[in-house]
Amino acid sequence: MNAQQYFEWIRGKTVAFCGIGRSHLPLIELFREKGAVVSARDRRTLEALGETGVRLQDMGIKLVLGEGYLEDLTEEIIFRTPGMRYHLPELEAARKRGAAVTSEMETFFRLCPCKLYAVTGSDGKTTTTTILSEFLKAAGKTVHLGGNIGKPLLPEIEQIQPTDCAVAELSSFQLISMGESPDVAVVTNLAPNHLDVHKDMQEYIDAKRNIFRHQGAYSRTVLNADNDITASFAAEVRGDCWRFSRKGPVERGVWCDGEKIYVNQESLLDVRDIRIPGWHNVENYMAAIAAVWGDVDPEEIRRVAKTFGGVEHRAELVREFEGVRYYNDSIASSPSRTIQGTLSLYGEKIILICGGYDKHIPYDPLGPVVCDKVKTLILLGATADKIEAAVRNSDNYAEGSPEIIHVEDMAQAVETARTHAQPGDVVSLSPASAAFDLYPNFEVRGRHFKELVNGLK
Repeated sequence: MNAQQYFEWIRGKTVAFCGIGRSHLPLIELFREKGAVVSARDRRTLEALGETGVRLQDMGIKLVLGEGYLEDLTEEIIFRTPGMRYHLPELEAARKRGAAVTSEMETFFRLCPCKLYAVTGSDGKTTTTTILSEFLKAAGKTVHLGGNIGKPLLPEIEQIQPTDCAVAELSSFQLISMGESPDVAVVTNLAPNHLDVHKDMQEYIDAKRNIFRHQGAYSRTVLNADNDITASFAAEVRGDCWRFSRKGPVERGVWCDGEKIYVNQESLLDVRDIRIPGWHNVENYMAAIAAVWGDVDPEEIRRVAKTFGGVEHRAELVREFEGVRYYNDSIASSPSRTIQGTLSLYGEKIILICGGYDKHIPYDPLGPVVCDKVKTLILLGATADKIEAAVRNSDNYAEGSPEIIHVEDMAQAVETARTHAQPGDVVSLSPASAAFDLYPNFEVRGRHFKELVNGLK
């Protein structure tokens, strides 16, 4: 079935969208235009939905809201939002009645007319997905990028041509119900995650398996050879199995000796040519290279490595100015994210801009790492005093190391960083805190930081 046939088939059918969020809003409008009888269900009240609820009402969409929003789920087709538990009793009952319980990504996979690449994993999937899409764009392909990375792909299905490429980041919540697999599947790594939603670790692993479980002989699967769980998947792969490794050569795949990246036995790229920092990003590059090898020329891969500044807000290189590199890591909204991210990336001590909204989480673990990795600590926001206390109370703190400076806002933070930085320094925004005291979200915070840095003269 192609997209045209599918939209003809849904005409007149009752369709429920369970969860009124970013992935479902464009679909609600699309399915209504295609002649489906659409309802939208959400646990929130009409007041909580705000303008979105009013707009849906004005479109003539039937709204089922509140705690009982999944009761009387009698529609013929039911779209669940990715975060909704697959085995909810209401969904199980709908399946028994003969309803088609599906998702945006599941339907997209069934209808997609072009070559489809997909990436999953516990860590690194957003960056790997983005690098992969950059490789394909460098090769001249029209690329449709979406999924868990932030944009639903089904609304643009009618514009996708057979010669295009689709690249999707997939979460375990999206994969758990998948009956289709992509042409090229990548699993970056697996570790315990989302066990508050999955019934156990095995269900989480089995959901991830669906990215390659339905492939055939003409497909490719890319697995992390250094991760015990993903390495164990190799025996189940039905198509061309590629591996990537930092520990040593692999028979078919991509590996790194600490200085160079090799494809099979041939040198492709110097690690120092990769613009975004960190060994985890070397792994992300190896995974993406294995996915596109044969579709993208080596020279194009090298060009992307030298120019790609990273995914927005994730250790993103904003600019080099006066010999100083400025990075935006606004995604780091907790101490652990700053510790495992920015504070693990650089060999030299850095200038760190930190602080923000107080989520009432402990900052003690941040202190010792800041003392080891930071020479100037610029603090702002509600958590500034907590972070300073964590640093000063660390066993490895010495007066003035790091130097601690409090500022009022981001503009003052950037100007302070500039005056303290010397050529060769790294300045990074990595707040270890949410944004809500000064900004609506981490994206707005990161973009303001970038605007200020790019405005330096």
